[in-house]
Order: sequence, then C-alpha cells, then structure tokens
Amino acid sequence: MSENDVTAIPHLDLERYLGDWFEVGRLPLKFEDRGARDITASYSIDDDGSVRVDNRCINEEGSPTQAIGRAVPDGDSTSRLKVSFLPEGLRWIPFTTADYWVLRIDGEYRYALVGTPDHKYLWLLARDPGVSQEVEEEYLAEARRQGFNLGEWIRPVQSGTKVSDEALAD
Repeated sequence: MSENDVTAIPHLDLERYLGDWFEVGRLPLKFEDRGARDITASYSIDDDGSVRVDNRCINEEGSPTQAIGRAVPDGDSTSRLKVSFLPEGLRWIPFTTADYWVLRIDGEYRYALVGTPDHKYLWLLARDPGVSQEVEEEYLAEARRQGFNLGEWIRPVQSGTKVSDEALAD
C-alpha cells in the first residue's frame, strides 16, 4: 500500500453516523452546482436495513433540490458503502453504484471526511453548519495525506437552514 492510497477507517458505528450532516466543503461534482448552498445529507435506516440517503440543497438558481439514494455496506465494512441515486426500479443495473468511504471521523461523530478510492470525490461533513479553521485544516491534512488534490476545494455557503419538505413541495 502506498502513501497515497485511500484508506477508510477500520470501523464506523453506523447508528451513531445516522442523522443530519451539513456539507462544509467538497471537491467539484458533476451532479451538484458549484454555487449550491445550504447542502445537507440525512442518513436513516430503511425497512430493508439499507441506509437511506437524503441530500438537499438550494441550487445556483435558488431552487430547492433533493436527491434520494440508497447505501449498503461494501462487504462487511460499514465504513465503506456503495451508494446509488438511481430510481429504485433501476438500482439493479450493474456498475451504477458509487463508493462512499469514511476516511476520518472524530470520536464524538461531529465531523467526517468522506471520499472515494479513485481520489475524485471528497466531502467534509459536520453536524453543525460550520467548523473551526483548525478542524478543517486537520481533516484536509488527512485528505492530502491520502493523495487528494484540494486545488478546487469548494466551501458552500451554509446558513444553518435545511431545505424543508414544504420548500421541496412548492
């Protein structure tokens, strides 16, 4: 294993990980506007035992958007998940899942660094809409250690407001 291999944490307590997270920063995504704001991810357990992923934000045009996905552990590791955002009826199609690896998390489950083993995607998540510069630098140092290029790091605006079901229904 080389110094720049992406490594997930050895164990993730999935029950403690569930709930709401604010996106503090990310690498660019083809499916999310660079100017999106108030980005959140909510994780819960579905009836079938998989993890329901509910991503919400305000896009660049000022409209609320939502993407619902399903995640399952990759093998026996809860810190490495496979996620699909395809409609439920199409999730059987091969090669339509994405890696979601938890690379670092604090003992209180307040901050999480999540990335993909190909170094393409990376997120810094927090239970609150912001983190101290010290915490961000600590987590980004881990990302660099694992070989991520942070030259295009995006820090979305976070007002602390989550996109509501009512806003999505309008």
